[in-house]
Amino acid sequence: MTLVVQILLAVLLVYFVIIWGRDLIVNRHKLNDGNPIVSGVIGFITNFMDALGIGSYAPTTMLLKLTKYLKSDKLLPGTLTIACSIPVLTEAFLFIKSVDISGATLLSLILASVVGSFLGSKFISRFDEKKIQVIMGFALIITAVLMILSNMGYLAALSNGNKATALTGGKLIIGIVGNFILGALMVAGIGLYAPCMAMVYLLGLTPIAAFPIMMASCAALMPVASREFIRKGDYNRNACIGITIGGIIGVFVAVKLVKSLDMHVLTWLVIVVVTYTAITMLYSGFKHAKSAN
Repeated sequence: MTLVVQILLAVLLVYFVIIWGRDLIVNRHKLNDGNPIVSGVIGFITNFMDALGIGSYAPTTMLLKLTKYLKSDKLLPGTLTIACSIPVLTEAFLFIKSVDISGATLLSLILASVVGSFLGSKFISRFDEKKIQVIMGFALIITAVLMILSNMGYLAALSNGNKATALTGGKLIIGIVGNFILGALMVAGIGLYAPCMAMVYLLGLTPIAAFPIMMASCAALMPVASREFIRKGDYNRNACIGITIGGIIGVFVAVKLVKSLDMHVLTWLVIVVVTYTAITMLYSGFKHAKSAN
């Protein structure tokens, strides 16, 4: 089953490189929307943290806002999805060595997240900047709450006594529907790792089985979700180039050089800054909405 997952991810990687590469070539005269060195540093930091379990979406949003890299928050969903695609695929290839889980369960949940992200990208790409600010603000709040629960050990506690490596019947249907929803929400800025972990733990799967579901789902859905944003040009190209290159390096450094690193304090710091970023985005979104009315 490991080989099947890796082949699927390889196909998606090729697909993504083709559609994104074509867009960059066609719009090469527009590659002046930011400093790729700055975005490269952002990508290194956030994907380094992602490989260590903190996640990349919320920290990337935070740093893009702090550096005022994007001219409009409407570009955030597309920039996040496209920029993190190849680094997350890199993580998946490096981390998924053996899959101690039912093949039917794994593939069903992966495909559900992919379909969810595809439909979610079409929905999110229609929103204007103020709606994106409100959506991303709430998404960051939810992400911060999930990070707090994870950092305090509550999510891991859900798996106590779990021994199952497969979902069947009603539990499988719940898992498929749940991952479909999480795939759609990831496009809106809610990272999939923590909520997916909580869901599969509640359904009785072991932590070992949960990991490949989370990792492969994220890696598979992002190239598919990217298509709509690439088609509409709703992303910052220089940010994506820099974050992709820096992100790949960050993942390799995290995997190869860091054997044990206490991320507890750093995670709390990220939670604080992410919460602040969420509040400012909500304020901007509601302020714009009030002004429009």
